[in-house]
Amino acid sequence: MTLEELITRCKQQDVKAQEALYREYSGVLFGICLKYSPNRTEAEDNLQDAFITIFKRMEQFEGKGSFEGWMKRITVNTVLQKYRKKKTFDISNEQQIEDVEVEVEADAVPLDYLLKIVQELPERYRLVFNLYVMDGYSHKEIAEMLGISDGTSKSNLARARMILKTKVESYQEKMQ
Repeated sequence: MTLEELITRCKQQDVKAQEALYREYSGVLFGICLKYSPNRTEAEDNLQDAFITIFKRMEQFEGKGSFEGWMKRITVNTVLQKYRKKKTFDISNEQQIEDVEVEVEADAVPLDYLLKIVQELPERYRLVFNLYVMDGYSHKEIAEMLGISDGTSKSNLARARMILKTKVESYQEKMQ
């Protein structure tokens, strides 16, 4: 079955087509959910919510652009909507702190450790870090997506980088 046929059948609420779509794309979308979730269990819940939204909005996909990109955008927005409701981004002091770059040599720190420490970041830092660093959104776009100011986005990113830098340096010292 082609992707176009799969999309058409999903729009007709064909359960077998929905199941096939889930099997085909759940891995990619789960990776996105993991990136924005504090743990695996919450990522699984977020994936489920994202697919529910995708199936509800299938009629909105008009075949323009990438279908996978459309699903990824829905997944990110579904996850962020959950955190937006929590109001985890309120910061009383938005002083601009010095932005820190985290330099990691290839193979110096295992990828699973990096994922673990990113997931351990406080929610507001993790979301901004992933949106900015991993997905390439601007601070203005992040501010709009999360309902925060540009300054809050910038300070959350800087704080996330400081935490990650400390943890990476600590890990590297232990390994020497």
